[in-house]
Amino acid sequence: MSVPAAIVSAALLLAGCGTADPAEPGAAASGGVTTVKLQLQWFFQAQFAGYIAAVEKGFYTEQGLNVELLEGAVDIVPQTVLAQGKADYAVAWVPKALASREQGAQVTDVGQIFARSGTYQVAFADSNIKTPADFRGKKVGNWGFGNEFELFAGMTAAGLDPGKDVTLVQQQFDMQALLKKEIDVAQAMSYNEYAQLLEATNPATGKLYTPTDFTVIDWKTVGSSMLQDSVWASTERLKDKAYQDTTVKFLAGTLKGWAFCRDNAEACRDMVVAKGSKLGKSHQLWQMNEVNQLIWPSTNGFGLVDEADWNRTVELSLKTRNQVGDTVLKNQPEGLAYTNEYMQKALDQAKSAGVDVTGANFKPMTVTLTAGGA
Repeated sequence: MSVPAAIVSAALLLAGCGTADPAEPGAAASGGVTTVKLQLQWFFQAQFAGYIAAVEKGFYTEQGLNVELLEGAVDIVPQTVLAQGKADYAVAWVPKALASREQGAQVTDVGQIFARSGTYQVAFADSNIKTPADFRGKKVGNWGFGNEFELFAGMTAAGLDPGKDVTLVQQQFDMQALLKKEIDVAQAMSYNEYAQLLEATNPATGKLYTPTDFTVIDWKTVGSSMLQDSVWASTERLKDKAYQDTTVKFLAGTLKGWAFCRDNAEACRDMVVAKGSKLGKSHQLWQMNEVNQLIWPSTNGFGLVDEADWNRTVELSLKTRNQVGDTVLKNQPEGLAYTNEYMQKALDQAKSAGVDVTGANFKPMTVTLTAGGA
């Protein structure tokens, strides 16, 4: 989910400059149906299954919405697309979007879809790398461009200077550098790159690697995790009653989509594969199962921003320095950085319709991965 630095810089500078074309996103179609564009932050995969399901199962249609999902790519910054008026909503990680806000993007978190972070650093078990302190003197892979904040926060808490105590290596969006032992520890998402390791063949055994072959540093356990996938809306347009109403409807459909995927993981896997994902069926089922664990159970209700989690994300963004000494944020977020108002209305609507909005009884599946994730 990273993008080239030059693209990020240009996009952030433009983020506050765009204005919505009234003939573009959010226009009312014939028959009272409102067309909505959602910008995703990466290519179609189970990370976005809830939105795909809400389209395919008609949950947005029930709300009077015609939702178009805009696929992400390496050169797309979702919150910038939103701020420029080229989408009505966007999916983005909180610290990345807050950095864009500080540079002028008028966006507001209206739905915290992932309640938990899915970011890992992974090393071979025989490397004796067990904690962030063990990164000292090692080659540390990371994607950069906003995906590395939790890594830097974890290293800082361990007393390491990312610019002096480790060798940072620009990592591709796969695990080949770790598998070839070109780096000592690699960045991975629980729902994607970590599975790629378990889909690879161990040359010493001729069989697939197993979890015991690796050590996982989970930033949730370390205490440096930050909020990730959330739905962002246009701050300026939230002043408009029609957009407020559309936001509630969009969140209600989204909630129903994710609840469906919680209870029907295999069906959602099939929808994602049919959408054109390049990842295989076993990999997508793993991803669906892992993503569900980042959302469910949701004790306070799906999609609500937890104040303590938000404050931790902001504080880490203010304190954590990268390899050149810069922090993610220079100041506390100003204005309407997040609101639970619209998600709470969507929750109330869903509960009255009998939708389980907490997933208190959710239990993850056991997924068997195959070679290459086929």
